[in-house]
Amino acid sequence: MMEPASRKRRASSPPPSGPVTLPPPGFVADREEAAARVERLLRYQFNNRSLLEEALTHQSFAGGAAASYQRLEFVGDAALGLAFSTFLYLTNPTVGPGALSTLRAANISTEKLARVAVRHDLYPLLRRNCPRLDLLVGQFIQSVKQELEDDLGTTPYGGTVFKAPKVLADIVEAIAAAVYVDCNFDLEKLWKVTRFLFEPIVTAETIDEQPVSTLHELCQKHGKDIKFKTWQKGGTAVVNVFVGGALVGMGSSEQMVIAKLNATRDALSKLLGGGNQQVLTTGVGHGLGVEVGELRECKQKLIEQCSRKHWPKPIFK
Repeated sequence: MMEPASRKRRASSPPPSGPVTLPPPGFVADREEAAARVERLLRYQFNNRSLLEEALTHQSFAGGAAASYQRLEFVGDAALGLAFSTFLYLTNPTVGPGALSTLRAANISTEKLARVAVRHDLYPLLRRNCPRLDLLVGQFIQSVKQELEDDLGTTPYGGTVFKAPKVLADIVEAIAAAVYVDCNFDLEKLWKVTRFLFEPIVTAETIDEQPVSTLHELCQKHGKDIKFKTWQKGGTAVVNVFVGGALVGMGSSEQMVIAKLNATRDALSKLLGGGNQQVLTTGVGHGLGVEVGELRECKQKLIEQCSRKHWPKPIFK
């Protein structure tokens, strides 16, 4: 039986008008060292290390005798889903199936697993031959590293400017599958070996509810209407959130769904702890609405520019 669980910006100073070059994600060419790093991380010694090498091989590198992680990722996706289903079922005896499904999705979402890969520096262990992939992963890694350390494990729905590259989640699933197959499909063993990777596990007490639902509930409680204004600006999706007619949230991303989440989180932070709390009780900004809107529009333009130029996400203090 499974037991219950309980920014630093780079110091470089590029010319204002010049491009910012992101550091490459890196690559561990010594495959013995790559395998050893995973074994040290998991505190598990593989009986068949070829499974681990397969788990650390991207399809852009695979060819001839080299197999990619795709088959293992298929198994790992299902195995982790079952492992979390079992764990959540045992630790939440009074929670219904809908809430259990939400908890499972939060713990094994692409965004959550991608952050697991970033935290444990797994991407450099992957054999690959795809510069474009390195660029996308590098952007995401830099964006995530600018978040608070705790957010690496507790942001199940995304939230950075860049959408989490699926390859990062695939690596975690493939490594989990390598363990699962190596231990002769022992689900309990898989959980014991890999569980710590997903800490802190999102529980019924700690789950960050889907921000859009949370905002709707908050506005309903105070009798305020909520509207989302969305548009595309070049390759960037932009979303504004209006509560009671006042602009309270803005967000952008290359993906519309992430832009909406970013805007909603921004709105919640302002309504629950920022200067726009009065919107919930008065519906107006006490003269601050125009100034706040203009300031945030300027910030949004800077965020969009950084996204287009593939620059690090700006930090406002």
